[in-house]
Amino acid sequence: MDVTGSCHCKAITFRASVDPAKVNVCHCSDCQTLSGSPYRVSVPANAADFKLLSGKPRVYVKTAESGSKRAQAFCGECGAPVYATSPDPNPPVYMLRLGAVDQRASLPPQRQIWCRSALPWSASLGGVPGSERQ
Repeated sequence: MDVTGSCHCKAITFRASVDPAKVNVCHCSDCQTLSGSPYRVSVPANAADFKLLSGKPRVYVKTAESGSKRAQAFCGECGAPVYATSPDPNPPVYMLRLGAVDQRASLPPQRQIWCRSALPWSASLGGVPGSERQ
């Protein structure tokens, strides 16, 4: 599936081709902290299928519990996360942050990872009252 996307302020834009069957929710504590949310939803794009169209993200390299390093790319203007990848000069895959993807409504999660870190209430929000607007 071909997708487009951007950060919140549109300083960074991209296009990519992704497999909808690979959308995942990560509940790890790093994703909770880095996203400011109870979990992060991502979809991988092979490097050959990912193209930055405008802007240059800032990068923060985090070290995971395993010792692996991940480059977290975000907009230096608005702070919106865009993707994560290997800190290598030619990374093989970009994990696109679903919130930055224009077609996110068509990409429901297919699996969850790091469930041992999931917040107990995050799985069932159906009973929480909601409103169309604030």
